[in-house]
Amino acid sequence: MTDFVEIDFLAVETAKSGDAISIRYSINGKEEVHVVDGGFLDTGEKLVEHIKIHYQTEYVNHVVLTHTDQDHVNGLRMVLVHCDVGCLWMNRPWLYADELIARFKTYNSVDALRRHLRSVYAAAANLEEQALEKGIPILSALQGTRIGAFTVMAPSKQRYLDLIVESEKTPAAVEESRADSIGRYFADATKAVANLVRAAWAQEYFPLQGTSSENEMSVIQYANICNKRILLSGDAGRDGLSEAADYAAVLGIQTPGLWMFQVPHHGGRHNVNTDVLDRWLGERTSIPPASTSFNALCSSAKADEHHPKKSVIRSIHHRGGHFAATEGKNLHLAVGISREGWTPVPQWPYPEEQEED
Repeated sequence: MTDFVEIDFLAVETAKSGDAISIRYSINGKEEVHVVDGGFLDTGEKLVEHIKIHYQTEYVNHVVLTHTDQDHVNGLRMVLVHCDVGCLWMNRPWLYADELIARFKTYNSVDALRRHLRSVYAAAANLEEQALEKGIPILSALQGTRIGAFTVMAPSKQRYLDLIVESEKTPAAVEESRADSIGRYFADATKAVANLVRAAWAQEYFPLQGTSSENEMSVIQYANICNKRILLSGDAGRDGLSEAADYAAVLGIQTPGLWMFQVPHHGGRHNVNTDVLDRWLGERTSIPPASTSFNALCSSAKADEHHPKKSVIRSIHHRGGHFAATEGKNLHLAVGISREGWTPVPQWPYPEEQEED
């Protein structure tokens, strides 16, 4: 069979946005199904149905949880129930309690810290229990791990441990370790509504503050299938995307040059900035390009009025990308295989305004 790859971003339609992605690919005649996040419970049921109808299988080789937010975890419960899963890939903070305990002020028992971490990441802990009950192997997804055709580009183990300590969900830690994270988190929460300012082509504004430590924990995956380079970012922020770009250089992966870029965190403006986008997508063009050179797919709900941000949509246009968001519909991107009845998704129009604080 000819090599192919198809990527589906399923609509996660609640008051909040979420991620639910399924991928099927064939390399040298070996076909695999790769699921990344599952949205909420209802989305998980749709994800299972989608795999059965369009991939004509109930077997999923790899299920990847990028991070522990419920809009990524809960739908995967349905995948584990209704599909035959080869392996669940997820990073579990409680596995590292013995390495972390010295960094917390209020715990002197590894078991107590482990219990606490399981309680604050209850959705992920429940997913772990479900997988163990079904006999599904669970493996960590840290930098350098191979998951089928994909390589985990970030987070590295050390950075992941640092993010657990910095997280607002974890026990009281050394204050200086947590300060930057709290600043990022409250910036995200309080700047949901920003002033819109008219801006000329190629002008970009992004807030100084990044995203939360929880989002920065996201697993970033890269693959080159059918000579098409794919980057799946979850809810990762600037630090994670920078770490992934640094690791790409170590592996000899040339950037930019992506075919498909997952716009992180539903198009949030605290997750990217000009420098990070330049590294992965290329520098801004001086005038609007005549054609697009890569695809930027974004998971965002129609009911979520805060996503995607206009500044993010503009930045994709500036680099010659074709921007498309789910907004109540499923998105399908493929090479080497076609799906009858699906129609092209038009480029989102260029916003003449962008958010400014």
